Amino acid sequence: MLYEIFRLIIDTAGDILGGALLLRAYMQWVRLSPRNPVSSFVFALTNRIVLPLRRVLPGVGGIDWASIVAALLVALLVNLLLTLPIYGSVDPIGLVIAAVFGCVKWAAYLVFMLVIVHVILGWVNPHAPMAPAIDMLVAPLLGPIRRVLPSFGGIDFSPLVLLLVVQIVLMLVGRIMGAAIGVF
Repeated sequence: MLYEIFRLIIDTAGDILGGALLLRAYMQWVRLSPRNPVSSFVFALTNRIVLPLRRVLPGVGGIDWASIVAALLVALLVNLLLTLPIYGSVDPIGLVIAAVFGCVKWAAYLVFMLVIVHVILGWVNPHAPMAPAIDMLVAPLLGPIRRVLPSFGGIDFSPLVLLLVVQIVLMLVGRIMGAAIGVF
């Protein structure tokens, strides 16, 4: 039971920090203004990790490599902390594979959460201070679906389609991780 509590704490902390690091990289890629509530939160949470890495890994081609590498390092640390107490040793290749798939899982959950927040804000308060930032983050993901899938009676089904795609990605990642590593 003690290990389960430890795992819950490490998983939760890793998910929040890793998701924030990936969100930071995505925000830079879509050129989201740093002067909004979403950016302020993400920068406050991730600056201590990203700013030192940025001295070594500058952004190239609009991609924030420091944030992506930081997310991979967090995933490596989470997987190391979760496997070492059980097995006493770790397979370095399995650890790297688990970290990469962990980052893919975080990215999928990040998309899921952004779409849910986007839909709720659209229903409840489309003029909320964070709504433009969320819209800007979700627009590149929903755009291709909206071009293929028309709205029916004024109802946009593209968020639902994107959520289904995210669920399929999460299922595939879970199966691949289970087959490749056998632990996670």
